[in-house]
Order: sequence, then structure tokens, then C-alpha cells
Amino acid sequence: MKGESLSRLYWRRFRRNRLSIAGLIIVAVFFCIAFLAPVISPYAPQAINLKEILQPPSSRHFFGTDSLGRDLFSRILWGSRISLSVGFVAVSISITIGLVLGLISGYFGRKIDTLVMRFVDIMLCFPAFFLVLAIIALTKPSIWNIMVVIGLTSWMGVARLVRAEVMSLKERDFVLSARAVGCSNIRIMFRHILPNALSPVWVAATLGVAGAILLESALSFLGLGVQPPTPSWGAIITEGKDNLEIAWWLTLFPGLAILISVLGFNLLGEGLRDALDPRAITGKR
Repeated sequence: MKGESLSRLYWRRFRRNRLSIAGLIIVAVFFCIAFLAPVISPYAPQAINLKEILQPPSSRHFFGTDSLGRDLFSRILWGSRISLSVGFVAVSISITIGLVLGLISGYFGRKIDTLVMRFVDIMLCFPAFFLVLAIIALTKPSIWNIMVVIGLTSWMGVARLVRAEVMSLKERDFVLSARAVGCSNIRIMFRHILPNALSPVWVAATLGVAGAILLESALSFLGLGVQPPTPSWGAIITEGKDNLEIAWWLTLFPGLAILISVLGFNLLGEGLRDALDPRAITGKR
């Protein structure tokens, strides 16, 4: 459409995909749940009631209770805060590292590019999950350690994406013009190149949140993540595993929470990838 802004064009392309809109709605709902957990939670997440141990779902306890009589619905609501916090802080760390290294590598090239990319290759040689397990095992398990460790072990893909974008942008006319008027390398990198290289980064960040949520849940399931009594979806599933035959709800409901949240972020990420694809906008494939 003639005269249409780029942001409106992106939004128009994004909303055409119903699955992307579904992902956006799911993510928005989880954000609201996490933000309003203190208000909508019917019970305190750590409140123990030994008279109501392993009660099935009912009007009093929507998702039932656990082995200490704690309301599972309330614990899942508060657990959403943990999962989203870990996801966004970890992704923020990985995006920051990836952006900086990708910018430096792609802009300066030559020996610096070779050095950075070889470091990326070395990091990619280690399976991410086992690398995180090894680091967490050597440190004290806590939510902050998990955030930092996940962030420090998941930046390599972002660095490669940014490097590729920067290498294609640094020879464009607007960059050459900035050099001609005497702009410094730092100004060119962060003022002129970076804003034009962010499209794939948004996609990687959205998909990265889903991966971080899964990784945090896996670590909590293994007892290396968020420590009790703090509610965590993975830790709740661990307890449900021990009581699976008599308390199926302890596994089902947190498992559904992980499934739906990860699905929402993945759908949102795929929608952003299609909407921000410059080849689709120009009609070239």
C-alpha cells in the first residue's frame, strides 16, 4: 500500500497469520497471569494445610493440592513469574552479548571476525544443556545463577545472526555516507547499522524465551533449578512424578502450563519471522 509505514506493513503481515495472533494472545495471557498472581491467587503459594493433602481438583482447589496440602492452582500462577523472569532475563543477557560480539565481528572483519567466530564455534561444540548442568552443579542453585548461566550459554546463535546482517549492511550507501561525513566506528555501528539489523534478533529473542523456560523447567525437575519452597513448574512436576498413580493433577497441570507457554512463544516467534522477512515484503523468494 502506497505511503504505508514499515511498522504498519509488519503488523498487517503479522495479523494475517492466525497462529501468530494465537501465540500473541497466549503470551499476553501469561504476562497478565504473572503480573496479577498476587491478586488472582486464591491461596498463598507456600501455605501448608496438612488436612487437605493430595486433594483432587474441586471448586475449593481448582487444580487440587500437593503432598503438603498447598493449592496447586496458586503455585502454578506464582510459578509463571519464575518462568517468565528466567526467560526474559536470560534472553536479555544472551541478546546483549550476541549483539555486541556480532556487531564487532561483522563490522571489523578479518582477524577480529576470525577470532570471534572461532570462539563461537568452540562454544557450539558443547551441548548447551550439559554445559548448563555442569556450571549449575559447580555453583549454588538459585534463580539468579540460572538466569546468568542460561544467558551466558545461549548467545552464539544471536552473534551469528547479527554478524551476517552487519556484513550485508556495512557496504550500503547510508553507511558509506556516514563514514564520509566523519562518523566514528562506534556511532556507525550503534546508530546506523544496529537499528537495521534488529529484525532477526527480535525473532531469536522470542524463540529464546521459550527455550529458556524449557531449560529452567528441566533444571528444576532435576533439582538443580529454583529451590523449594519457591514454586516452579519443573519442581511441581518432580513431586507429581513421585505421586503419579494417586495424584495425576500434580503432573498434568504444570506440564500443560509449560506446553502452552512454550507453544505461545514459538508461534509468536514464527509469526515475527514471517512478518519481518524482507524477502516477503519485497516479493522476492
